[in-house]
Amino acid sequence: MKSYETVIGLEVHVELATETKIFCGCTTQFGGEPNTHCCPVCTGMPGTLPVLNKKVVEFAMAAGLATNCTITQNCKFDRKNYFYPDLPKAYQVSQLYLPICRNGGIEIEVGGLKKVIGIHEIHMEEDAGKLVHDPWEDCTLVDYNRCGVPLIEIVSEPDMRSAEEVIAYLEKLKLILQYLGVSDCKMQEGSLRADINLSVREVGAKEFGTRTEMKNMNSFKAIARAIEGERKRQIELLEYGKAVTQETRRWDDNKDTSFAMRSKEDAQDYRYFPEPDLVPIEISDEWLAEIRSRQPELRDAKMLRYETEYDIPAYDAGIITGSKKLADIFEETVAICGKPKEVSNWLMVETMRLLKESEMEPENIAFSADNLAKLIGLIGDGKINRTVAKEVFEEVFKTNINPVQYVEERGLSMVSDEGVLRSTIEKILAANQTSVDDYHNGKEKALGFLVGQTMKEMKGKADPGMINRILKELL
Repeated sequence: MKSYETVIGLEVHVELATETKIFCGCTTQFGGEPNTHCCPVCTGMPGTLPVLNKKVVEFAMAAGLATNCTITQNCKFDRKNYFYPDLPKAYQVSQLYLPICRNGGIEIEVGGLKKVIGIHEIHMEEDAGKLVHDPWEDCTLVDYNRCGVPLIEIVSEPDMRSAEEVIAYLEKLKLILQYLGVSDCKMQEGSLRADINLSVREVGAKEFGTRTEMKNMNSFKAIARAIEGERKRQIELLEYGKAVTQETRRWDDNKDTSFAMRSKEDAQDYRYFPEPDLVPIEISDEWLAEIRSRQPELRDAKMLRYETEYDIPAYDAGIITGSKKLADIFEETVAICGKPKEVSNWLMVETMRLLKESEMEPENIAFSADNLAKLIGLIGDGKINRTVAKEVFEEVFKTNINPVQYVEERGLSMVSDEGVLRSTIEKILAANQTSVDDYHNGKEKALGFLVGQTMKEMKGKADPGMINRILKELL
């Protein structure tokens, strides 16, 4: 069997985090009753005129700068004409000839090897509506709420060669966009969707094979499976001497296979022409410099700073900065309590454990930096031990309770009265003569047992260090 190479390029559609749509004042809020977030402008009623949302342009510029693109300082919109029920005006306002960002790229790392994935362009456009298929009534309904929601489309070069590289690229891109604040990137809500352009060719061949496109993929797991499935399908066709058809396909993750939807369109099929209702956009040097000055610290730079400034391990820095939410909590908590290693430990161990058990994403964390700092303060001040702290943190994680009040109300403060501890330990020793003898005979484990029995008697509210000291003294 011949050896084949997979060639992959992505078109990533990103919903921007503006409050209103790209050409009108309708809300971009997710959900809502069907056809309640729209107006004559976004549904393309005759006689209406669009007005460009300035924030959309600024978000697109920010994304372009963060992905090392050249900003097109004189750009414009075009009409992309096609007839489909979810597009009431029968055209989409997009950018073909002069996209706002061009010729960029981001670096990924897979298997210890670094590689730059080129970005051909980033352009602004409006979203279409949504078709809702009703199998019970055997009909299709249209919800126009999403019409006119602002998007940027990030078009990569065909530089990826595996599903692993694609996922690494998407994860890097997602983090950049979240750190910038230009999108929440919630794939389950359609804020980040990817179209996969894939072809195969014999290893060593210079020409690309015929590509297919799988549209609107909205989970990393489905994307990886779709790439592997389409790769195998195309290789099988070529092995049997058949041709790959250029077409748009739909991936069915439940059936683990793809289906042909329609022949793949090229630009000429959409009859693009300049949008006559919108003036060209002129981005001044001053405006561009202002956007550049607002760019936040991105993940790669933040990781390096955490290692040097906070002296935390590279692995910990990588996990914490892998979520903007976690990174924000880390920095805010450190600013309050001044204990970076302690904060890192709580995020890396207990927070990650509870996230996994709750099947939650870090973006959904509800507890505040202030309450985490208070919990760390209680430990540092000797008010509670770490065993009690873990129990309290579970409540902080679930309901963001004030740990100071919680400890006071439930009487969880640590007993540090030496007289009380000494009296309790004497009772434990009297009741466990066998363990006392074992300790005197050189069995160190016996001491651990006696510490545990004391902690149990004190209901966990004692200082293990003090217990150890008194036990050794009495023994």
